[in-house]
Amino acid sequence: MTLSLISLMYRDIAELWLFLKRSTDEIMHQDIVPLCAADIEDQLKKQFAYLSGGRGQDGCPVITFPDYPAFSEIPEKEFQNVLTYLTSIPSLQDTGIGFILVIDRRQDKWTSVKASVLRIAASFPGNLQLVLVLRPTGFLQRTLSDIAFKFNRDEFKMKVPIIMLSSVPELQSYIDKTQLTEDLGGTLDYCHSRWLSHRTAIESFAVMVKQTAQMLQSFGTELAETELPNDVQSTSSILSAHTEKKGKMKEDMMLALKEGHAILESIREPLTKNPEYNLNQDQLDNQTTVQRLLDQLGETEAAFDEFWAKHQQKLEQCLQLRNFEQNFREVKAILDVVSEKLSAFTDVGNSYAHVEHMLKDLASFEEKSNEAVQKARALSLEGNQLIQSKHYAVDSILPKCNELQHLCDEFTTEMSKRRNLLHKSLELHSLLEKSMKWCDEGIYLLASQPVDKCQSQDGAESALQEIEKFLDTGTKNKIQELNKVYKEYESILNPDLKEHVQKVFQKQESMEEMFQKRQVSLKKLAAKQTRPVQPVAPRPEAFTKSPCPSPGLRRGSENSPSSESNIPKRGNYKRAKSEMSDIQQGRSGSVMDDEENLAILRRHVMNELIETERAYVEELLCVLEGYAAEMDNPLMTHLISPALQNKKDVLFGNMEEIYHFHNRIFLRELENYIDYPELVGRCFLERMEDFQIYEKYCQNKPRSESLWRQCSDCAFFQECQKKLDHKLSLDSYLLKPVQRITKYQLLLKEMLKYSKNCEGAEDLQEALTSILGILKAVNDSMHLIAITGYDGNLNELGKLLMQGSFSVWTDHKKGHAKVKDLARFKPMQRHLFLHEKAVLFCKKREENGEGYEKAPSYSYKQSLNMTAVGITENVKGDVKKFEIWYNAREEVYIIQAPTPEIKATWVNEIRKVLTSQLQACREASQHRALEQTQSLPLPTSSNTSPSKNQTKSIKKLEERKTDPASLEGYVSSASVPKNPDKSKASPTSPDKKAKRHEVKSDPTPFGLRGWTKTSHSLDASEDNDGWSSAEDPLNSSDAEEEGGAGLRKLVPGKYTVVADHDEKGSPESLAVKSGDIVELLHEGEEGLWFVKNLTTSKEGWVPASNLLALIGNSKSAQSLSSSESGTGSTFLSSSSSCSESCNATFSDIKG
Repeated sequence: MTLSLISLMYRDIAELWLFLKRSTDEIMHQDIVPLCAADIEDQLKKQFAYLSGGRGQDGCPVITFPDYPAFSEIPEKEFQNVLTYLTSIPSLQDTGIGFILVIDRRQDKWTSVKASVLRIAASFPGNLQLVLVLRPTGFLQRTLSDIAFKFNRDEFKMKVPIIMLSSVPELQSYIDKTQLTEDLGGTLDYCHSRWLSHRTAIESFAVMVKQTAQMLQSFGTELAETELPNDVQSTSSILSAHTEKKGKMKEDMMLALKEGHAILESIREPLTKNPEYNLNQDQLDNQTTVQRLLDQLGETEAAFDEFWAKHQQKLEQCLQLRNFEQNFREVKAILDVVSEKLSAFTDVGNSYAHVEHMLKDLASFEEKSNEAVQKARALSLEGNQLIQSKHYAVDSILPKCNELQHLCDEFTTEMSKRRNLLHKSLELHSLLEKSMKWCDEGIYLLASQPVDKCQSQDGAESALQEIEKFLDTGTKNKIQELNKVYKEYESILNPDLKEHVQKVFQKQESMEEMFQKRQVSLKKLAAKQTRPVQPVAPRPEAFTKSPCPSPGLRRGSENSPSSESNIPKRGNYKRAKSEMSDIQQGRSGSVMDDEENLAILRRHVMNELIETERAYVEELLCVLEGYAAEMDNPLMTHLISPALQNKKDVLFGNMEEIYHFHNRIFLRELENYIDYPELVGRCFLERMEDFQIYEKYCQNKPRSESLWRQCSDCAFFQECQKKLDHKLSLDSYLLKPVQRITKYQLLLKEMLKYSKNCEGAEDLQEALTSILGILKAVNDSMHLIAITGYDGNLNELGKLLMQGSFSVWTDHKKGHAKVKDLARFKPMQRHLFLHEKAVLFCKKREENGEGYEKAPSYSYKQSLNMTAVGITENVKGDVKKFEIWYNAREEVYIIQAPTPEIKATWVNEIRKVLTSQLQACREASQHRALEQTQSLPLPTSSNTSPSKNQTKSIKKLEERKTDPASLEGYVSSASVPKNPDKSKASPTSPDKKAKRHEVKSDPTPFGLRGWTKTSHSLDASEDNDGWSSAEDPLNSSDAEEEGGAGLRKLVPGKYTVVADHDEKGSPESLAVKSGDIVELLHEGEEGLWFVKNLTTSKEGWVPASNLLALIGNSKSAQSLSSSESGTGSTFLSSSSSCSESCNATFSDIKG
């Protein structure tokens, strides 16, 4: 069918081409005058001869030679050209009859007449019928011409007669008056310039028509010989080129037609002006010629249009076919890829959440694939439309349409099959998770039943009721029959899922067995009743054997019943002992149950640790592949804003390094401890150094947050989020590493809680301490990088030990002065950084903005070298104040901490630094002294001392503290005083009120200034009784100040929740979870804040006492999650997060 259509189409085109060729050949074979008016226009303008359009009696054309004085001077070539051109204008029919020549020489001489006639007779190229000569009108010349003509007749011998006319009337007897021009006495309208214009235009039009015909024929040949290409681009190019050429051809034809009509109108102009006007024969011939050319041009145009329509249809159908074939290849390739991806959806999931995620992925995949399926169906419909429009390639299009339809139907069927399987899997996992949840609830129920209360009958019965009530809920939640599950879900049960079903069923059976055991124990306890011991009456026979017993026998008989009555007593005792044994066995069984419950709880925590670790790794991979990798994708470059260009490292920090550590190392090692959860602390301890990578990530977080805020509206992020089908934006995922590092300490605390008597308890405690130390180091480092204005290298100051905000008073003087003079001055708010070698004083500056943009910066003010620092623990009037003094109290800094606990921690840490420096100094001095003298216990050389008083100070110290070992014990933060009396002499001892504010100073290395009890410090303490913390404004607390100061600093704003909170006591209370974004709206009565959870859009009241634990200092860039404060908060502290053992006082050290 297709071949017949193609052959028919080509046959029609061939016939049209032949018709077009005949039309153009007819035009091109027409004779064109060898000379054109345009070529001899200047010669014709001389008008020494012209074709007036008049006709003789036989229709002979009349050529007029008017009176032209310079006739003899006309060059022969011009003369021949003009005569040749004039004789070529009339039709062949008219020229066959012959021309009539009218020679007007009325104003000339005979000699000129003779010469003119002879020249014309010799040069005239056409046939002559008659020559009429108007001889000169003068008498002498006319007479002379008569005589001369008679005698010279032989010289004028021509094929036609020559008639000498004396006047115009005589001429009119040969030629009608209407065929003569006005200068010859006729009425013929003739304008030589108009005639010349018409001739030029007609001849130009004829040339144009011929050229147009040639171009049409050439273009038609090109079209007819064009082969159909095999690709879209070539076909489109050919169609475009041919269409462009065709348009140009049409323009040329339109110009030719327009010009022809203009010439025709010009010829007919006299008729337009005067309808009675009669065109002469030449005008009629011109009109006929132009009309004939127009008709031929019109026929050629029609033939070309028809031929072009067929050719265009052929090319357009070819282009449609090539487009269809190309689209078919593309769509089929996409469908193949989509089908291949769909075939990869073989997994049925390993949990309910996983299956839900897979269903979302499948739905997302289906949504994206629908575009390809719809395109395939649309292409199939387009192919059917081509077939219906009688396309020549039906045999090629129809199979492709059928194949597309088959692929679409196959994909739809397979998609439905996969969806049904996943729904089936979701149903099974829902059943399994319900069963597991039911088992966990049961285990928690068993673990939560107090053993002591179950020992009573009422307690046991109550516990039994709880168990029975719980077991009643198993109908809807537990797996009833395992074989039935296997049969119902046979289509999705792979070996792994089948094994999972078996484990869940075994867990369910184990839990039910535990319940049965507990029920048996509780039923025994509930059935036990305390029975009173009753005496048993003696048998009657004992009194009838001796009616008159002796007194002795009577006594014996009296004793007999009592001895017999002991028998039942002993029986009751045995029963009581048995009951006590059962109770003890019950208690022992309860203890065993508790141990088993703790093991289950440990496994539960371990499962949570591993599952959340897997989810964490998946989330990191999702971010790295879905966002970070896409920033290098050339196809996504146009969506990335200029501010985001080349900023991938800033935005994501070292997230890739974190991912590789957890994916390749930590997750795998955690999985090795899945059966030994109590030993998981070792895993943390072995990889504790690797967790230092989080410090780098957290330090980069402010820059990442700032960049995110600038570019969060970027189309790149929106497109990536759409592809990943994430509900949360990227910034939520960038917070995951921060949340994860703080999650570990919570899980370790839970594991330690259930593993206190296990083998790995010490490792768990050490791992917890190490993780908290890392959190503190991370938090401290984030504060440290915010210091500005320090010229030196902070790394040279040693390890950062503490940091926090304080109120500071200063007294820079060399002489003695009373400290109370300083009370007149307002304290400075300073943020202190305690390093191993120096303490830095900085001014905290809050920045505008939100989140990390509001992270504080610290302007460096001054620093104190720890080699010249001393401390005074207590300042009169305020338990939160202590002194740091420098260079023998030349500079005194009174420091007020937010809480006494923070003060104690700082004092303890400073004392550790000073003690370690003193010990190092002493060891170095002893080593040098041994090298020099081999005798002195302490060196007295001044080479190692920065001051002149070093030797004296050391001697003083040795005099006062004769035992160096005891001194080291006193300066140790964890030491206990050896002498009980010394503890009574503590500055805080109630029986030593007079010495309550006695100055206790620390040893300072080299100078040992802190060990001198000077009168200055004593006076200062005594005169400072009037100071109190209420008089001194405190700066806002930092991350380490989680104590009471935090509650006083709550302000409305947005915060990130770092701990779960669900207070069910009040219907108006608000439940929040870790990671939620909340907004503190306003403070109400009774210490409550009205809070809105922006994540869940719920509102409610939260006690102010709980808010600090819930939000910590989440508005600060340096705040991370932890729960060290013991209040349930997951906010990471810095200086306040030291061990509680650091809170020991130093009252036992005497100056």
